[in-house]
Amino acid sequence: MSRMRVMQVARAGGPFELVEREIPNPGADQVRIKVEACGICHSDAMTKEGTWPGIRYPRVPGHEVAGVVDVVGAGVTGWTRGQRVGLGWHGGHCGSCDSCRRGDFVTCQVAFQVPGISYDGGYAEYLVAPAAALASIPEGLSAVEAAPLMCAGVTTFNALRHSGARPGDLVAILGVGGLGHLGIQYAAKMGFKTVAIARGGDKEQLARKLGAVVYLDNQRQDPAAELAKLGGARVVLATANDSKAMSAVLGGLGVDGNLVIVGVSSEPLQVPAVPMILGRQSITGWPAGSSIDSQDALSFSLLTGVRALTQVFALERAAEAFDLMMSGKVRFRAVLRFER
Repeated sequence: MSRMRVMQVARAGGPFELVEREIPNPGADQVRIKVEACGICHSDAMTKEGTWPGIRYPRVPGHEVAGVVDVVGAGVTGWTRGQRVGLGWHGGHCGSCDSCRRGDFVTCQVAFQVPGISYDGGYAEYLVAPAAALASIPEGLSAVEAAPLMCAGVTTFNALRHSGARPGDLVAILGVGGLGHLGIQYAAKMGFKTVAIARGGDKEQLARKLGAVVYLDNQRQDPAAELAKLGGARVVLATANDSKAMSAVLGGLGVDGNLVIVGVSSEPLQVPAVPMILGRQSITGWPAGSSIDSQDALSFSLLTGVRALTQVFALERAAEAFDLMMSGKVRFRAVLRFER
């Protein structure tokens, strides 16, 4: 039996281990993917540290996967060997079963199958995945370009296109990091008047290059007051993992404004009830999306030129890349690339 290299975590909170395993074979309704690139996402920390309940170890992290179909399992239709595919966070997510309706994704074994959590992910040369979880990667996007779009890309793309904003509306992106730098691009390409909000002035030049027409330094300016001067935001997409920064922009929402949260903070938001009521404002959380949403994000990115800014690492440097990502020192997405 042929062997492959994987970077696994043997136990919750344990170190990354580069080991060899037998290459797995797909079962019914599954395919085997030869991985070409895998993004390193902040959510991989849930596998590394064991904070997502029910993870079985050893586990291989990675849910931003780009590769090619290597073997097609029994019963699979629509996918063929050699086809370029992506695999992401919400692959196969249906949102209609009883578990999903009550938010119990742990016991939902059909709809919520996440690579790197439910089964071994993309820090590996090969993986086996449900065929229903796959998205087609269009020609014109490399594997390194496509991989971060399978979570960071579809999350920001999907949140914005379902936010209620229309072309010409004022849309602010809170945070210019791994998610935010993609959010700025998508907002600009969707025709929104795009405002970038971040700490410090060092990110202004990049934010404007990505498509922001206004940059607000929330260390020196009151972002809510500045947004109000601009007429109020129809949408603020909160990509930063900072509840205080989110609370600070609520006063900048316009009538029918919506704060859409995709960045995760452990601290609660402080919400001013009366302005929210009088302004008919709302706060919405948004996850990533289904496989067809990922495919839409890939196609839109190709057509409009949206690309993640990446740092590329070999598999054996996954631990280093993960630590750089967790410390915020990667600008802006870390990607493992598998040499062939």
